[in-house]
Amino acid sequence: MSAVPPEPFPPPAPIAAEPVATLTTAPPESKDAGGDDRPRVNGRYILLLVLAQFGLYAAIVAPMGYSLSVRVDQLAPDNEEILGFVVGSGSLALVLSGPVLGVLSDRTRSRLGRRRPWLPFTVAVGLLGFVCVALAPSVPVLVLGWVVVQLGFGSALALLSSSMADCLPESQRGKVAGLAGVAQMAASIIGVAIASTLTSSNLLLFLVPAGLGAVGALLFSLLVTERDSRDLAFDDSVTAKLMLSKYVFPVRRYPDFAWNWLGRFVFMFGLTLATTFTTFFFADKLDKSVTDIGGLVATVGAVGLVATMGGAGVSGFLSDKLRNRRGFVFGAGILFGLGALTMAVAPDLTVLLVGSFLTNLGLGVFSAVDQALVLDVLPERDTEAGRYNAINQFSTTVPQAAAPFAAPLVLALGGGDNYPLLYIVSGAFALVGGLIILARVKSVR
Repeated sequence: MSAVPPEPFPPPAPIAAEPVATLTTAPPESKDAGGDDRPRVNGRYILLLVLAQFGLYAAIVAPMGYSLSVRVDQLAPDNEEILGFVVGSGSLALVLSGPVLGVLSDRTRSRLGRRRPWLPFTVAVGLLGFVCVALAPSVPVLVLGWVVVQLGFGSALALLSSSMADCLPESQRGKVAGLAGVAQMAASIIGVAIASTLTSSNLLLFLVPAGLGAVGALLFSLLVTERDSRDLAFDDSVTAKLMLSKYVFPVRRYPDFAWNWLGRFVFMFGLTLATTFTTFFFADKLDKSVTDIGGLVATVGAVGLVATMGGAGVSGFLSDKLRNRRGFVFGAGILFGLGALTMAVAPDLTVLLVGSFLTNLGLGVFSAVDQALVLDVLPERDTEAGRYNAINQFSTTVPQAAAPFAAPLVLALGGGDNYPLLYIVSGAFALVGGLIILARVKSVR
């Protein structure tokens, strides 16, 4: 990557000479054939975006899928419910901070553009949080560390999503979202596989995946050029009142964005119900301890990698070609629901692997196509992409915060470890989420 020099910055434009919509992160190849006035992004932008998404997801999801379970087991043995509190607290912090970063990045005036200047700062914050998590002597410190991780690396992911909203024309949204979805799902699996080999050192357990995220984000910040934004002008100033107003939006004015938000929320709630306790679920199903199933988690991850790569990659391209998003999203809900049910009733490892394949296939399709759908219905893209992207992220982060707290209630229905019921409920939520998007979003096929 270092052999590819960054392109020179364009000269600053006169104040108010161009609207915000002309801000673009990647140099154009040609105009979009689908009628969008955004130029098509080039291959370098897509590659750097995918690498950054891969690294950041590996850093965040590896702890959620494995490493935090190990730390909870070390600090509070036989208190599995604490994991839900740790994960939920980090997600809640990201919910509260997201619109602030979105508004600030929308309004950033710098030679480097609006998004890039924030990436090194968020990476540094995230790395500090990972050190805190790895060395935490108690559960409260573990919670604090994970909150800092989410404020850092979670915010970096939001900046990448805002960059996609800034740059991608309609005809490339499915393709790029599909590739990003492949990267994200592969990263979650590869990150867990890497982490499962590093249990002898808590620092390595967290900092090796974190290093992947830091490198990916910094490469994007260094090698992707973004339009000089020093010419931006705004009619109002940033105040506490303005910031609070950016946490909501006029639902009736943007109904498709609102319905997609709700469908995504329901789907992600179902997903998080299951994934938060995946390690404990497999340990319970196979009658093994948490620390003994690292290799099994990696095997399941390999099966999921194939499914997510196929689901996200193929569906993203097809949704562009067929100009159809909603049908793919509903299909994703069906696949995930069927897979979750299969895992819930699985009598052995083989059936568990089949169920895992189906859930990951559904997740891959959803992650790619619904991300493209979000970009299709995003309001005020030219002036407030960061803000609305942050509001959209609520549909992911709020379920990630709420579901870990709700999951123990479901588990308690079976005496504290009713994991099959948890997976059945998870699949039902995913199916309903896909149905909401299919039935209620109207402006996009």
